[in-house]
Amino acid sequence: MRSLVCGPTMPSVPFRMITTLRRLAIGLALVAAGCEATDGTSTTAFTGATVWDGTGSPPIADATILVREGRVVSVESNGAVPSGATEIGLDGRYVVPGLVNAHGHVSGAWADGDVVGELERVRGDLELFARYGVTTVNSLGDGEPVVAARDSASDTDPRARLRAAGPVITAEEPAAAREAALDNAEMGVDWLKLRVDDNLGTSAKMPWNAVQAVLTVGDETGIPVATHLFYLEDAKRLLEMGTAMVAHSVRDRPVDAAFTDRLRASGVCYVPTLTREVSTFVYADRPEFFDDPFFIRFANSEEVARLSQADFMRRMADSPTAAGYREGLAHAKENVKTLHDAGVMVAMGTDAGPAGRFPGYFEHMELWMMVDAGLSPADALRSATAVAAECARVDDVGTLEPGHWADFLVLGEDPLVDIRATRSLERVYIAGARVAPDGPGG
Repeated sequence: MRSLVCGPTMPSVPFRMITTLRRLAIGLALVAAGCEATDGTSTTAFTGATVWDGTGSPPIADATILVREGRVVSVESNGAVPSGATEIGLDGRYVVPGLVNAHGHVSGAWADGDVVGELERVRGDLELFARYGVTTVNSLGDGEPVVAARDSASDTDPRARLRAAGPVITAEEPAAAREAALDNAEMGVDWLKLRVDDNLGTSAKMPWNAVQAVLTVGDETGIPVATHLFYLEDAKRLLEMGTAMVAHSVRDRPVDAAFTDRLRASGVCYVPTLTREVSTFVYADRPEFFDDPFFIRFANSEEVARLSQADFMRRMADSPTAAGYREGLAHAKENVKTLHDAGVMVAMGTDAGPAGRFPGYFEHMELWMMVDAGLSPADALRSATAVAAECARVDDVGTLEPGHWADFLVLGEDPLVDIRATRSLERVYIAGARVAPDGPGG
């Protein structure tokens, strides 16, 4: 758990005990600790923007966001700028909290080609996420360098914050599954991740006794378990067994009332990853987003070239699983609307990071697709900020309220009017410091 950088350190408490009252207490602690100091040495006032703070409150017009030591002190309409504070004018702009990806992957595969070393390449991926405004990533299934990157990071690094699950657990024997889960726990992971899927009938699913072995380790260690799945019946069983996150959509059929009611009552989060499905078939032709300037700005040109090869596109066009996943996407979109309307906690996640799933851009595409599926722009944004932060179990990001990190996006257009206005991203701030457009030092 991250601690305050000014005033006394807050005691560690279980995530489920975090409440609105605790958040208020953090804000009061900031004030009591002098975090509203007016000497200007580390106080910044961002003025003039319309701020949607992610809490569910209406947008705040002509807002002043007061930030000290990287954390939000206050967000007020026409708020006073303390004497000596640094003022940054954002007149006519729109501010939203930094995006939180509840299910992504950070492998180092997307870092610039001249970046050397596994750890530095992982950091390169986190820089890429940050440039697109994804300021926190829950990496559900990557190697030890991801844990090392998390442990070596500063709260004020100009790259995405990180949660890590360690390698995905797929062992078929209970003893091997337990050993793999304990190995991940020994690394100090935030999550355990297991996979229950037959890849549309092309492989065997993880046996249920092996699944139970992982869930038992999760119970013993207090580490939540996220599950990859595809089928409704598997989702029901995993929910009964105690999964802490449904890390993909149910994609074989519409969800039923029994599953919906149980999921809502459990408080377990549902992460649609609609763009994961898109990546399985969209490259049968050159996708339109390859020509989107917002995509091109930071896209990995080598991966674009690979996906644009005629042989690759032909193989994808002929793939029977591609056709199956296209059908699965239709069910996924229907189900995210059904579950959201039923009051289930739906968190934005993309599964971005593997080949063909572009980190940063896919998070914006996921928001657009959630709105296309029937969510309002505000609901989609909440799924990608406050809700995703809660689902990923990060308690000081996702909203712009006292005590939280000042991670936010500055947009030229209003995303509450048109969710595709997230393409008007002009600046990204992490802990109140601007992320350079080309990464640290850029």
